[in-house]
Amino acid sequence: MELLEGKMHGKSSPESVSTKLQKVADLAKQAPEMVFTTLAHHIDLVFLKEAFHLTRKDAASGVDQQTAAEYEEQLDRNLTSLLDRFKSGTYKAPPVKRAYIPKTNGAARPIGIPTIEDKVLQRAVTMVLGAVYEQDFLSCSYGFRPGRGSVHGGGVNSEVVQAGGEPPARTEWARWPSGQLAVR
Repeated sequence: MELLEGKMHGKSSPESVSTKLQKVADLAKQAPEMVFTTLAHHIDLVFLKEAFHLTRKDAASGVDQQTAAEYEEQLDRNLTSLLDRFKSGTYKAPPVKRAYIPKTNGAARPIGIPTIEDKVLQRAVTMVLGAVYEQDFLSCSYGFRPGRGSVHGGGVNSEVVQAGGEPPARTEWARWPSGQLAVR
């Protein structure tokens, strides 16, 4: 395998992103008691490209005012720089831009808008963590899951409770040691 991967920093293995995520998911499913102490090594340049392509391009820009289109003009260079900073531990998320959305009652709802680069890294980390934690959810759990939402699950949970059962408990986050995102 070393011959295929080479020794260049940031290069991807021959595996596709979905294959990597499936391997992580399979491991999490096979060993639910296992504590993952490092997952950052799964994120490489190909992984960041996939995360970029999955990130909304029409969203507002963050404090740096850089649009997704501008970031994409030098995508390989930008993602290589991001990967190097992430892997070396020198990446620091920039401040989040504060904006306010008017509500119907006249008040304003504050929102935070990260930079495009931070959105990409957040997406990549979410993809890896999602592969781990998705295995812990019951089939009747719906909130904040890919392809599912609380709108879809309301009836299912009501049926469980009406049948005398307990609603699904929240997933315990003990599988990830607090503050440990080790980088290989």
